[in-house]
Amino acid sequence: MPPKSTEKGKRAGARKKKRTSGADVEAESKHRLVVLEKELLQDRLALRRDETRRARAAEDQLKQRLQGLEAELEEARSEGKAIYAEMSRQCRALQEEGKARSRQLEEEVRGLREQREACQREAEAAQKEAQQALRERDRTLAQLRAHVADMEAKYEEILHGSLDGLLAKLRAIEPQWDGAALRLHARLKQQLGQFGLNPLDL
Repeated sequence: MPPKSTEKGKRAGARKKKRTSGADVEAESKHRLVVLEKELLQDRLALRRDETRRARAAEDQLKQRLQGLEAELEEARSEGKAIYAEMSRQCRALQEEGKARSRQLEEEVRGLREQREACQREAEAAQKEAQQALRERDRTLAQLRAHVADMEAKYEEILHGSLDGLLAKLRAIEPQWDGAALRLHARLKQQLGQFGLNPLDL
């Protein structure tokens, strides 16, 4: 039968060994936890670095895009200013051309009005002259008609007197001069016919 002190020693050694083994497991667990947390932190840091790198790349792209847009905007502004300046120049040129054309048209209208007024004056003067000429013509025609009528009356009176005297002489010498009288009478009829007179109407 072993001594009691030996058994107690074995038990104490077993408990000590058991405590030592439990402490190692706990320390190892803590160590693993620390390692895992470190790896997790490293992974998170790597993700953050990757996100930061992508963010910086996107920011650089945005900056480049913004610079490009600003350059396009500035170019568009320059083109707009140039277009506006050209349109303003063309507008001023058109306005000047319109003013010049308007002045030219006003001068033409004024000249045409003056010509129309001159033509109206000339037409009125020509109308007055024509009316005066017509009145003078009518007056001259009336005078000529009166003169012709007076001449016709005088010629008719002379012819009547001549014919009456001639007929009286013919009656006196009718027996001797029948043939001559007839010839003379025929000649007188012919002459009266030439004057447009009918001896039967006399």
